[in-house]
Amino acid sequence: MVVMSNTAGPKTAYELAMERLQKQDKEAGVERHVVTPEQKTAIGEIRNIYEAKLAQLEIAHQGETLPVFDPDARAALDSRYHAERERLVAERDRKIEQARQS
Repeated sequence: MVVMSNTAGPKTAYELAMERLQKQDKEAGVERHVVTPEQKTAIGEIRNIYEAKLAQLEIAHQGETLPVFDPDARAALDSRYHAERERLVAERDRKIEQARQS
């Protein structure tokens, strides 16, 4: 019976790709920041809150557009929905970045 050691085995394609990306980041001067457990919790809460807000916005949008048959009126509602969605996504991303920096 042959027992193989896990320490000297070949690397997976994923491991090789990650090493290449880390090397490219190092050459480009990109700094890596470790996210603390508290930051991860805060980021998770932010994501959950904004996921709920986005779902609520989508449901409200569907309710508004369902009875509208005029293409121009529907386009206006769609435009307002997309603008509000972009605003919420940008707000979420800004808050996540603030949580990472704290």
